[in-house]
Amino acid sequence: MIYLIRHGETTGNASRVVQFPGDPLSPRGVEQAERLADRLERAGVAHIVSSDFARAATTAECLRRTTSAPLSFEPLLQERNFGDLRGRPYAEFTFDPFAPEYAPPNGETWAQFHARVDAAWARVRNLADTIQGNLAVVTHGLVCRSLAARHLLLPDGSIVPERWENTSLTIVDWPAPCRVHLLNCIAHLDDLERPRLADSGVA
Repeated sequence: MIYLIRHGETTGNASRVVQFPGDPLSPRGVEQAERLADRLERAGVAHIVSSDFARAATTAECLRRTTSAPLSFEPLLQERNFGDLRGRPYAEFTFDPFAPEYAPPNGETWAQFHARVDAAWARVRNLADTIQGNLAVVTHGLVCRSLAARHLLLPDGSIVPERWENTSLTIVDWPAPCRVHLLNCIAHLDDLERPRLADSGVA
């Protein structure tokens, strides 16, 4: 199996700000990551591969401590580069930064981003073929969305989620075909109070 995971919450998620690579998890995000790790403690995780952005790396480290699985980093799993928009509140924008035709200054176009995700997925598949056990992949909301839309076979009647929850778990069959058995699940957060300002589930 491949366990596809979005990172825990950051202050930027909760306050709706386009994030920088070094933005850390909030205290709530750390708790989310610890709960996810507890959920997967006995799930046969043999290896963890993560985006090297701070919020994903910290989420992955929580999982590593609990499972004792080796951890490696894959820069291709980084969130889409929004260039000069980083650090700005979404409320400031008079345009849709996620529009298909929009290219952020000094950032990635959608085509560039999807091509990078394709390369990341190829490396994930190669890694999954080399380990004995399940592979955990810690990444970002838009990466999860891109994979779900273009590489994964969703359950009948399911659509690609617009919002990917912090520390959501998606379980994917491996080897191929990459059928999804569990999609964007946060059952491990059931009794954790949600923040007043919810993020968009993308970064």
